[in-house]
Amino acid sequence: MSEKNLIVGQSGGPTAVINSSLYGVVAEGLSHPDVIGHVYGMVNGIEGFLNGTVLDFQETLPGEKLAYLQHTPGAYLGSCRYKLPESLEDPVYPALFKKFEEMNIGWFFYIGGNDSMDTVSKLSRYAEKTGSDIRVMGEPKTIDNDLVHTDHTPGYGSAARYVASTVREITLDACVYEKKSVTIVEIMGRHAGWLTAAGALARKYPGDNPMFIYLPEVPFDVEAFLARVEKALNVNCDVVVCVSEGIRDASGTFICEYDNAVGVDSFGHKMLAGCGKYLEHLVHSRLGVKARSVELNVSQRCGASLLSATDQQEAVAAGRFGVQAALKGETGKMVSFVRHTGEDGSYSMTCGLEDVNEICNAEKTVPAEWITPDGSDVTEDFIRYAAPLIQGRIEVPLGKDGLPEFVYRK
Repeated sequence: MSEKNLIVGQSGGPTAVINSSLYGVVAEGLSHPDVIGHVYGMVNGIEGFLNGTVLDFQETLPGEKLAYLQHTPGAYLGSCRYKLPESLEDPVYPALFKKFEEMNIGWFFYIGGNDSMDTVSKLSRYAEKTGSDIRVMGEPKTIDNDLVHTDHTPGYGSAARYVASTVREITLDACVYEKKSVTIVEIMGRHAGWLTAAGALARKYPGDNPMFIYLPEVPFDVEAFLARVEKALNVNCDVVVCVSEGIRDASGTFICEYDNAVGVDSFGHKMLAGCGKYLEHLVHSRLGVKARSVELNVSQRCGASLLSATDQQEAVAAGRFGVQAALKGETGKMVSFVRHTGEDGSYSMTCGLEDVNEICNAEKTVPAEWITPDGSDVTEDFIRYAAPLIQGRIEVPLGKDGLPEFVYRK
């Protein structure tokens, strides 16, 4: 086999372990010098590649510095939200493949979520259509955990751990005073409530806060919500509620739209934020008690101090597995996670491959049977699913200033 080069990019929102997947791809690529000449990185994804911004990992992160990717949050290569045209006849495709040819690219890797897998799908289909021998592979990532045909996604475990830990801390803070109060914790999740459901992991005993968890999979009834909170306040002085940013009523209207004008992002998705603040004002005005809202925002995806060792190790494994599969000739696939549960309930995971065309632009939501009938909580099935994914601690090395030592792209 003649020596060719590998190129990898990152796309969409970052996670605490997207750079761990990057490390897996790069480290595995560099371990095959007889087959892979150079391992390149696309700066700012496919959009940056089109603009000619590429780096060589052998020069940029030599030796031990590469390993620091495993605990560095954000997206080391930078990201983009560039959607390739639907028509494979568009001139952007021959332009891309001409650049691949000029750089002698034999393997293309893209780390991302739903829209990123759409890019993998289009490039692999164009390669097949034109007879190109470039292998195109998708590496999963998303804190939303909403990719289909995989048990879970890299990034979710660490984000879930952050949510659970932070909600537990908020709960302790909320019970300081003997005065009725309600705390609304707004958590990321447009259509899938996996991350908000992780708030249930914060509970230390039955009946503990958060007392209610609302996911976008179930229509949100404002009056029923107020009635439940009021009833809970008769028993508990403080009530903590977790809500997904994407909760909506029975008509499909987002709760954040009740008193806010929302914009859209570059993919046409509504930019959701503000349901927590709306509910805070609603509780205060209707129930007459102290209320506050906390929006966890981007901290959910960049909290390196709460990295899940399981999540990090699986992200690295996914990166390495994808390269190994591509070297065997696989293309048009996304690396998936297959869960194995022992007779004693123990958890383990192996990597698999799935057709990316069946994954892109699809969405996996929390199963209905994992949500309580009244839509205000999750069941033990979810706890059993999520608990193994947040296990293990990563010691992030500290610099002389006492702060985490990360790698930065200059």
